[in-house]
Amino acid sequence: MIRIMAVDHQFQVIPQAGLNDLSSPNVGWYWVDFDIPTDEEALMLDTHFHFHPLAIEDCYHLLQRPKLDHYEAVNFLVLHAVNAVTLAAEEVDIFWGDNFIVTFHLSPSWEIDEAWSRVEQQEAIRLKGHAYAAYLVMDNMVDEYFPSVYQIEDQLNEIEIKGRSATNHLLMNEIFEIRTKLLKLRRTIVPMRDLLYRMVSSDKIDGIKEQQIYFTDIYDHLLKLSEIIEATRDMTADMRDSYVSLNSNRMNTIMKTLTVITTIFMPLTFIAGIYGMNFANMPELTWHWGYFMILGVMFGIGFAMFLWFYRKGWFK
Repeated sequence: MIRIMAVDHQFQVIPQAGLNDLSSPNVGWYWVDFDIPTDEEALMLDTHFHFHPLAIEDCYHLLQRPKLDHYEAVNFLVLHAVNAVTLAAEEVDIFWGDNFIVTFHLSPSWEIDEAWSRVEQQEAIRLKGHAYAAYLVMDNMVDEYFPSVYQIEDQLNEIEIKGRSATNHLLMNEIFEIRTKLLKLRRTIVPMRDLLYRMVSSDKIDGIKEQQIYFTDIYDHLLKLSEIIEATRDMTADMRDSYVSLNSNRMNTIMKTLTVITTIFMPLTFIAGIYGMNFANMPELTWHWGYFMILGVMFGIGFAMFLWFYRKGWFK
């Protein structure tokens, strides 16, 4: 589907404008949205708008890294929205000219729908031109990042609260799951941050200087998101290292206990082995009190070794 919004010089929406009407002198600026276009509709990027072939090719090669390319009089932007459920990146492309923007996306985009509705209904927004319409789309995308990031923070806080009652195995699985989500978001947010920096620093994008304060605000939001993600990643790394250390410490404690028990039984096993050889010439075997004496010696050795290990702190 192709949606067309043409705005005249009085900043009113021209009703039922078509592609052929966009070159009319009465059009001040316009916005064309390729909303999940068919193959025939997508050909309009070339046959009607005559965009650069490399830019058109990038529209179909998903997923491109967020970027900004300059093609003669047209700037081409690759943006990433985030699916709130899967955290997967969804690409939105914008062709940005001197009096127009053309958006292209192969999946539904509520960010564009919401921005389209605001531009269509509010004259004050149309007054700010096509650059502000592009800002609304990008601002909606970045705003959608925050709930996903905050949800991960809440999940991490829950892990800290239930950390004492849950098993290490379950906690480690949840931590690695969180790190996977953070990695997905980082792959989207950091390139978008770099893209916004290029945009606010560029002199080649028409209309951006007049609306620079708005794009700088988006850049500030992306900086904040980047810092949150890095801080959360560091926290998960610390928690992972803590649980690994705790697990190793527990394992060492178990091994130490088993070692003490084995060491105590070693001399007792040695004594039992000697008197279990059943040689004929063993005088102690015929002694009336030999059995009780050997048991006493074994008990004394075991108790003495236990007391020695206890004083050394091996049972603490």
